[in-house]
Amino acid sequence: MPYDVLPTVHEVPENLDFSVDFETTKFDEKKYVINNETGDYLGVVGKGFNCASHKKFFDGVQNVMVDNIPDAMVDSTVRWSSARNNAWAMMDIVMPNVSTKIETDKHTTEVGQRIIALHGVDGSCSNQVFFGAIDFFCTNGMITGDYDKVKRKNTSNFCMSRFIDELNQSSLDFQEQSDKLKTWARTELPTYTNKGWNEVLSSITKSDQKAKKMLPLVQQEVSKRGRNVFALYSAFTNYASYADERNGFNLRNTGNDTRSQSMWAREHEVTKWVATPEFKKLAAA
Repeated sequence: MPYDVLPTVHEVPENLDFSVDFETTKFDEKKYVINNETGDYLGVVGKGFNCASHKKFFDGVQNVMVDNIPDAMVDSTVRWSSARNNAWAMMDIVMPNVSTKIETDKHTTEVGQRIIALHGVDGSCSNQVFFGAIDFFCTNGMITGDYDKVKRKNTSNFCMSRFIDELNQSSLDFQEQSDKLKTWARTELPTYTNKGWNEVLSSITKSDQKAKKMLPLVQQEVSKRGRNVFALYSAFTNYASYADERNGFNLRNTGNDTRSQSMWAREHEVTKWVATPEFKKLAAA
């Protein structure tokens, strides 16, 4: 099928474009994973471990996307992330042509669909693809879907045929999630004192410390978007999108090159928060 504008296919960055080799260790049941371009030792895996290169995996995912959702891939953008000396990689594709408006009584924003693919060559993660959305107003990212489904996806291996089925369903899933966000934007939050907010946030995040640091973010989002559940959710996605002076949730510098993995873990943490009875009660008010 001819297109006036061709779907965008994104090149894997140079630091992730390398083949992988293996070398035996002194222990017969293990072997080293080696970056063939740099000679760096990336990890130790079981002797039966094997994997494709980052490029082969990410190119394969994109080719399937172009074949199945070509219109969505037009004008798409990508953000690459890596960790563990490039052994772990994430491709985060945003598709602005699949978007919707979220309106509150004080603010209007647009959210667009995103597809996130993970790949590891050191056994640190299985190959996975997730669906999500991004708020174009503040570039906060969010994984969409119920926590139980996200959790199951996070523990299952990637299957290309299942991914094709998910892609074909993705526009409907995005619309369903958008409708939920619109409902949250119309759902008013109760009026709490600071103490009340700390209690609510502690019950959702299961952390008194996080609740205390989250309160200024909630107040900031409420001042912009109004006193609604979507503003509360936006505070959570801010936490999952930034880790600096903008929100006060800095990451500790452990020197282990795991920042990107830690930020990805925060997105999963937020899906867990919105699945709590405490959040659901607010969303159903």
